[in-house]
Amino acid sequence: MRRRRPEKREAIPDPKYFSPLVAKFINAVMVEGKKSTAEKIVYGAFDILKQKAGEEDIVKIFNKAIDNVRPRVELKPRRVGGATYQIPVEVDINRGTSVAMRWIRDFSRTKKGRPMTNKLADELLAAYKGEGPAVKKRDETHKMAEANKAFAHLRW
Repeated sequence: MRRRRPEKREAIPDPKYFSPLVAKFINAVMVEGKKSTAEKIVYGAFDILKQKAGEEDIVKIFNKAIDNVRPRVELKPRRVGGATYQIPVEVDINRGTSVAMRWIRDFSRTKKGRPMTNKLADELLAAYKGEGPAVKKRDETHKMAEANKAFAHLRW
């Protein structure tokens, strides 16, 4: 490496639940710097989720949903002698968490016709139960990695 890597900064916990993970999720949902809007969306989704799941500790539900979506391996393209191979690589916890949050957010956004709070709550509930498009995407990623296991020796 040519330069030293900057040290990781710890996320400041969110004001309502005092969880750094929830704060990161709010930042992931945020569009064009509108943090208060993102907070309303996430906290509204959490309220809906609390009613639907019937669980009191919403942060526990949220953590479980993220864990269910977090990928363990992913594919990285690598060029070897003119051919590009998809190489399975283990995912770091932080990267896996951010990928899981991105998938949940993106699948919520693609649904049409309802407020974002409802769509996000539905997506989080599905992830908590281990179903829904985000979990399906994780399984798909794992299947692809399994199929390309033969190229694991090309890892660098």
